[in-house]
Amino acid sequence: MKIGGVLLGGGAPVTVQSMTNTDTRDVEATSAQIAALAKAGCDIVRVSVYDADCVGAVRSLVDASPVPLVADVHFDHKLAIGAVERGIAKLRINPGNIGGLANVQKLAACVKAHGIPVRIGVNSGSVEKEMLRKYGSPTPQAMLESALAHARMLEDCGVGDIALSLKASNVRNTVEANRLAAAQCDYPLHLGVTEAGLPGQGTVKSAIGIGALLLDGIGDTLRVSLTGDPLPEAQAGIGILRAVGLRDDHIEFISCPTCGRAGIDVADIARRVQQAVGHLPLKLTVAVMGCVVNGPGEAREADLGIAGGDGVGALFVKGEPPRRIEGDLAAALIGEIRRRVL
Repeated sequence: MKIGGVLLGGGAPVTVQSMTNTDTRDVEATSAQIAALAKAGCDIVRVSVYDADCVGAVRSLVDASPVPLVADVHFDHKLAIGAVERGIAKLRINPGNIGGLANVQKLAACVKAHGIPVRIGVNSGSVEKEMLRKYGSPTPQAMLESALAHARMLEDCGVGDIALSLKASNVRNTVEANRLAAAQCDYPLHLGVTEAGLPGQGTVKSAIGIGALLLDGIGDTLRVSLTGDPLPEAQAGIGILRAVGLRDDHIEFISCPTCGRAGIDVADIARRVQQAVGHLPLKLTVAVMGCVVNGPGEAREADLGIAGGDGVGALFVKGEPPRRIEGDLAAALIGEIRRRVL
């Protein structure tokens, strides 16, 4: 699947998405937020299209955007058609709420003519009454059955370029729904824990749910759904990909939690090092360890690291003998890292 110039599925790298929360009709504010999200690491950005004025803004938003845009449309097929005709790269719809089969057919014809993909999104709160009666609640199987029914509607109209998202605010249900989907169909999967909450609790819930699936080899794109400013969504998404080993375009920092044995200020040193060089696009593992129990071993396993003693430290560089250092340990480690980019 191709969303603008971004590949989705088929072994392509897992991408990060977010969604604007500006008034879509305000082209200047929405374009500024899209640009900020792209700078923060988003590969794709979604905008809500909820009236004719939003449709009118789509062309300008697309022209100004550094990344492909997805239009999120509900209940009105004409809005979806208008967004597609104005250059949107992908639609997020539920065919079952777009106004009946005739309207789905009209939308399908437009999608096929412009060659764009469609994401069918089913949240636990949007499962149809028929599925709720059958399963008693929005269970993972109910969510999947609902999504597959929507997909069949599009496929019956000749649209096959489809991605699915199965999201619940409950982490376990999200994970189980996507595991079922991965076992039963071949659609690219968009991962996320919906309505996860504020940064903090919401970030933890998202990391557990999305991370568990990615470690299973499930998922092609993700959105971390957090209340408020969407920029932390992008940062959290990239952090999840790095934590599970799907992005190695960064410095990975390791530092011990400290205990009474610590002979150096581990937190201060680690903080200074990260602030000074954390932005560098280096594939390195850097360790800051506080004492001699696990420190030398852990630091030696890293590409670079220090292990502290009573006001002194040992600097470890992989493949070289450790060196005793005194004075500003953070500065010594920062200098060693910066030499890698010279």
